[in-house]
Amino acid sequence: MSSARPSRTVPYKPAPGTIPTAPGVYRFRDEHERVLYVGKAKNLRQRLSNYFQPLEALHERTRRMVLTAVRVEWTIVASEYEALQLEFTWIKEYEPPFNVQFRDDKSYPYLAVTMGDDVPRAMITRNRAIRGARYFGPYTKVWAIRETLDLLLKAFPVRSCSQSTYDRAERSGRPCLLGDIGKCAAPCVGRVSHDEHRDLARELVGFMNGGDQAVVDHMREEMQRASARLEFERAARLRDQLQALDAVLERTSVVLSDRVDADVFGVVADELSAAVHLFAVRGGRIRGTKSWVVDTEIDMTDGELATQMLRIAYDGGDPPAREVLVPKEPDLPDEVATWLTGRREDHGLGGAVSIRVPQRGEKRRLADSATVNAAHALQVARTKRTSDYVTRSQALADLQEALGMAEAPLRIECFDVSHLGGTGVVASMVVFEDGLPRKDQYRRFAIAETTDDTDSIRQVIARRARYIVDGDPEETGSRFAYTPQLLLVDGGRPQVQAARRALDEAGVRGVALAGIAKRLEELWLPDDDYPVILPRTSEALYLVQRLRDEAHRVAISYQRQKRSSAIETELSGIPGLGPTRVRALLKHFGSAKRVRAATPEQLQEVAGMGPALAEAVARALGADTVE
Repeated sequence: MSSARPSRTVPYKPAPGTIPTAPGVYRFRDEHERVLYVGKAKNLRQRLSNYFQPLEALHERTRRMVLTAVRVEWTIVASEYEALQLEFTWIKEYEPPFNVQFRDDKSYPYLAVTMGDDVPRAMITRNRAIRGARYFGPYTKVWAIRETLDLLLKAFPVRSCSQSTYDRAERSGRPCLLGDIGKCAAPCVGRVSHDEHRDLARELVGFMNGGDQAVVDHMREEMQRASARLEFERAARLRDQLQALDAVLERTSVVLSDRVDADVFGVVADELSAAVHLFAVRGGRIRGTKSWVVDTEIDMTDGELATQMLRIAYDGGDPPAREVLVPKEPDLPDEVATWLTGRREDHGLGGAVSIRVPQRGEKRRLADSATVNAAHALQVARTKRTSDYVTRSQALADLQEALGMAEAPLRIECFDVSHLGGTGVVASMVVFEDGLPRKDQYRRFAIAETTDDTDSIRQVIARRARYIVDGDPEETGSRFAYTPQLLLVDGGRPQVQAARRALDEAGVRGVALAGIAKRLEELWLPDDDYPVILPRTSEALYLVQRLRDEAHRVAISYQRQKRSSAIETELSGIPGLGPTRVRALLKHFGSAKRVRAATPEQLQEVAGMGPALAEAVARALGADTVE
């Protein structure tokens, strides 16, 4: 192990040649010896050199970590797999603030079968530390797993009562209500032996492990044999159990082929956070789902994010399936697969784990669905921040302080310009009041002629400024005349300066102005040479992100609408192409761009499009494109 010596960039930069080229794990520490960040490397010298570039070349989050630290230390290991293991161990031990961290600490409910007990119990719990228990899930809704357990107990009447209830029934010789209604085999009073009851618990575990079809087939055969032997009471009981199992299976989506076990991940990330969604598929059916959101502090590649995602999902949690499907391959796929195989062995399961990126077919479709769920989880996490009054107030106060405003910006307007290769230029204006969107006050702008993005911004802000100067909301009844405290434009210093010229020319005073740079932490003010850096933990950062994303969404949707309207008008002028066929074309291809790019043969796939008409459409659109 070694520590650092002074350098030109930061005082503790290691001297040239002192960092080994071997694989290993490194730690950055602050003045209080707290571990700030843990990372692994195939080549320690090559990896650590990335942190000791000139400070202005580092991303803000990385720069903040490097400046907070006072030294770096490293440990050489024998292989990349050992580096991965040590990295995971230290992240768990030190919980470094600049590593990927859970932000959503919600615990999920599981169905557990306590196979470690003398008389196993089926129960719903959030406790993942019950000795000898088999867990199934997690489930996002408690009521859903309660309904499932209720149905399962009809087929597998395993004890589900508490220990005190069981002991009381055993002393009195009278079973509880569940025993009387057939949802418990009542081992407490000797209706079944402990061994027979344990067999029931094993059948329940086997069913939940994906052996559902085998259990159903076996139960159906038993019912038929009982009926043939004229054991009608037993046959009726087995029939009721089969109906309960059918009801359970109907509630469980069939997503993959029979006997396929896989964990399917979807990931959506932005500059600040990453959302992960997991489908746990057993026997071709979704047996559990989970979504969580993590903060992504230090810049990381897609492969590094995938590695940390798998660490979070399986370190101390559920065992992985033998097949793990991810959107991006982890940076050390073979080593991560070996680590995951070890997690299966820790749970008494065999079989090596394979990590794959699905490319096509049913697995790709399920992965796409997981990605959609991850996007929803990320949006919910953002919305939760802005919906809380205290959080919104803090965000406005942070923004006021960062921009040096005299008062909090209760009304913020954000502008974004969108175009397609310099044509079809449009812009959007979104309005947030008290940290919440006011969609009834959004505006969209069509820009006829422009030279570049800065000119587009100047035109839009000039049009907005005229209303601020000339309009009186009380007299005109137009909320467009209200004066905002803050205007945000999507862009850096050139766009902000163009917006400032437009405000000055219109005579607008007292309105703060800032530009949102591509790196979201940076806000450019018109007269400053350097940007304002929003702190990583600032609520203002999330408010600005939502404003920018909303402005971008509105601008893009308006541009698509205009392109669609333009091609509808163009298509309507082609002889033989009426409104019905125009709508059918747009619906089939999904966008004006795809209609223009379609060949006559592809156009003929649309109902009502014969060869002659398809040729006429392709010729008309192609001629327009050439001109």
